[in-house]
Parts: sequence; C-alpha cells; structure tokens
Amino acid sequence: MTLIISGANLKIEDVVKVARQGEKVELHADAVKRIVACRQMLEKKIEAGEIMYGINTGIGEFSEIVLTDDQVKDFQKYLVYNHAAGIGDPFPIEIVRAAMLGRINVHAHGNSGCRPEITQTLVQMLNKGVTPWVCEKGSVGACGDLAPMSQIALLMMGEGRAYYQGELLTGKEAMAKAGIPVPGLEARDGLATINGSNVLTAMAALMIYDTNNWMKQAEIACAMALEALKANLKPYNHRILEVRGFPGGIRSAKAIRKVTADGDLATGKMKVKVQDAYSMRSTPQVIGAAHDAIAWARIQVETELNGVGDNPIFFAEENLQLSGANFQGSPVAVPMDMVGYCVTMVSVLSERRMNRLNNPALSVGLPPFLTKGAGMFSGLMLSQYTADMQIVEQRILSMPSCIQSIPAAADQEDFVSMGMNGALKNRQILDNAYGILGIEMMAAAQALDLREKFEEKYTFGKGTRVARSVIRKYVDYLDIDRPLYDDHNKMKELVKSCEILHTVEKEIGSLED
Repeated sequence: MTLIISGANLKIEDVVKVARQGEKVELHADAVKRIVACRQMLEKKIEAGEIMYGINTGIGEFSEIVLTDDQVKDFQKYLVYNHAAGIGDPFPIEIVRAAMLGRINVHAHGNSGCRPEITQTLVQMLNKGVTPWVCEKGSVGACGDLAPMSQIALLMMGEGRAYYQGELLTGKEAMAKAGIPVPGLEARDGLATINGSNVLTAMAALMIYDTNNWMKQAEIACAMALEALKANLKPYNHRILEVRGFPGGIRSAKAIRKVTADGDLATGKMKVKVQDAYSMRSTPQVIGAAHDAIAWARIQVETELNGVGDNPIFFAEENLQLSGANFQGSPVAVPMDMVGYCVTMVSVLSERRMNRLNNPALSVGLPPFLTKGAGMFSGLMLSQYTADMQIVEQRILSMPSCIQSIPAAADQEDFVSMGMNGALKNRQILDNAYGILGIEMMAAAQALDLREKFEEKYTFGKGTRVARSVIRKYVDYLDIDRPLYDDHNKMKELVKSCEILHTVEKEIGSLED
C-alpha cells in the first residue's frame, strides 16, 4: 500500500509502517497545490523586498542582520553547513526515515514556503531507500532538531552521507544510484527542511509504539507470576477498577484476567491468601497509570506529527508571514519524560515480583531462588542482581530532561526543551526494560515448572501456558546451575521481538480489547 500524505491524520502506526516496513508514501494532490501556492506567495514577498526571518535575515542572534539579494540563496547553503554540527554514533535508519516522514507531513500543510521540489525529494528518498547518515547528538530540542535535520538537508545539495541498498555512500553517490535528482537549495529551502522537532517526534512515535507492546508483555509477565505465587485474583475483578474509573486500570486488569482465564487460580480451585502484597495486587493501578500516561503522550505526539512545526509560518490565502516558536520541542518533550519514568515504574514492579519468586519467605512454598538444590546451587539468585543493576540505571535516567534548559545563541535561545536528551535516554530505559521483564518471565516460567514438578496438579491459564511454551523454545528449565548470561540475553531479545505477545494474542485475543 501507499500512504497518502496530506498534513492530517498521520498516526503512530503509519510512522512505524514507513520507518520500519518500507511502506511507500505519496503527497496528496491538494497538499502539492498548497505547497505551490505558498511558494508563489513567498517569491512575491522576496521580490518586493519584504524582510523575513531566515530568508533575507540571519538567524538566532543574527536575526536583525538583513542579507543582500546576492546573499539570500547562498545563505541557505551556509545555514545547513553551520547547523550540521552533530556528534556521535549514527541514528538507526528507522528514526531518520520517521523524521523525514514527519517533515513531509509538515510541508503538506502549505505553510513552510519551500519549493515543492524539496518535499518531493524527501518523498523519493523514502520510497527509494536513501537514508541520510545522521549523528545522534547535537539537538537541544528547541529551534527544531537543527543539527540532525541539517544532515538530512545536506542531501538536498548532493552532500553529506547516506545509506542506500545496505551501503554507506556519499550523498551524491546515493542520490545518483537511486536516480533522484538533487534539487539544490534556494531561498527558504534550507530552513524549511530543518526547522522542526521532527527527529524528537519520530523517536517519540516509535517509543510509544514499542512501549505499548512492552506494557502488554508486562501484563503477561504479571499473570505468570501471579499464577506461580498462587495470588488472590479478586483484586483484578472488573468492578473494583470500574468504580474508581481510570481507563488504564480497567484495561490492565482485563488483560491479566484474559491471560489467567480458565486456570485453577481464576476459577477459584486454589487456596489463596485473603490479601497479597502490593506488587501482586496493585498491578492494574500501576500499569494502568502508565497506560493512561502513554495515551496522553500519544495525543501529544500525533498532534505534533500533524501540526506545523516551523518558523516563520506563511499563510498564502492571507498573504501573511508570521514568526514565532512552533519549533519548540516542549509539547513532545514533557510527555516523553513521563513515558520514560513510567517504563521505569513498571520495571520496578516487575523486579519486586521477581524478588517474591526467589524469596522462600514470600513465594508460597517455592524453593529458595527457584532451585531444587539450594546450597549446592544458587538458581536465579544472580538473575535478580542483573535486574537490579538495570533498575538503578533506569532510575538515574528517569530524571526529566525538559527542566534541564541551557541557554544558547548569545541568550537569544535562552530556553530550550532538551527533548532530544529525553528521547535518547528513553531508548536506554526501554532497552533495560526488555531485560528486566525477560528475567521476570524466565523466573516465572521456572516457578511454574516447579509447581508442576513437585506439587499438586495445578492447571494454569491458557495465556500463561502459551507464554511459557514460547519461553521454553529459547530457555530451558534450570535443573542445575549453568551460566545464565545467554539465557538473559535470549529473554531480552525475545521480549523485544514481541513473539510472546503475538503468540499469546493469537490464542486468546488482543490484550487491548
């Protein structure tokens, strides 16, 4: 299929399809008309000598310096050169593709003033698989993601570097091999390509998508642990969550009930405590709070995806240009800080259940550290250490970035969102979360096996059985001690792949319904 870009209705799932699955894109005919009309208006203003920021003036602290007619075109080139000032490793290809998609959707509104050739070149680059090589670090998330977006804009002049068919080439080579004409930069084209928080928003969109999948797996892990620990499932009754009213909590409890359905615990055949510890009975409230935070973050990110993040902004029908601050990253940076620390919060809950599985004083009859040979063997004792180390790293990274502004540009840009810092650390938080959740799932599978091997007959819920069967394809039951680093890494990759989630949902239905 081809995704039609109109400036509206772009969803996070659309970003995923284009960024990761290579779905083709096409500008809507009305979007092309708007871009052309805006450009025509801009050119008339240039001819009339109207002073416009970033077109015939400098930028930042130099915004009061008016450029000569001869300088206007070259200024766009030097603007991009100057701002292509990032550092560090390259972004994954999917992030750069998502950022390009976001920029195309901004242009589709017809408020940016660039030539249509610039937008259409970005479209061709996505469709033909030319992806600029872009450094991860350099944006402060305020005047747009200027540093990384400038490395994309270099391709508009046949410069920079880009991936094409698995090779890293010069920009000129990549564009030539893909058969994409280099459009060059004229008045306004450079700034219109770089002046928005598109990389931050791209990372946010992918993070929200991945976090939602991770959260559903956190509910599967919880269900497995609850069955292994013979928990009282009454706290998951829908009436308890509904009377409080938070949609995330209602959703989470329903998901856990789905996974445990038809098992002896859910049908009341097992003897349970009157009331369990918080880590066992408050999961819907905790994961539910995270679901609700992510739902708000999705609204913010999709609003940004479909809005005009640029400066200045042109209104062709009114023959008007206005300079403001729609590049400011705070509307995305704030919710994404929240998403990061919500992932950490749910990870802490996961580790606490893992602790109960390991601790014989808390595990309702399971052997210490889930090993039959305590003393000679240490079982999953050290798995908890590994989870704990990652938890602490998550906690360190969970300090909000949006409060960390450092003034720049001679105090012209005296408040910035630092949203890119938040986006980068969120990737690390989620990477640790895969490992932590994988360790809980491994421990829960071990505990479930022990219940079957050494206790009374106990039938687990269908979702729990399916999840355990997937885990056992990759990680064997721990009969005697062995090095566990391979198991930990396999579990981390298994959670990241969502194979457990997809297999469970195939058997019992979506955990979001």
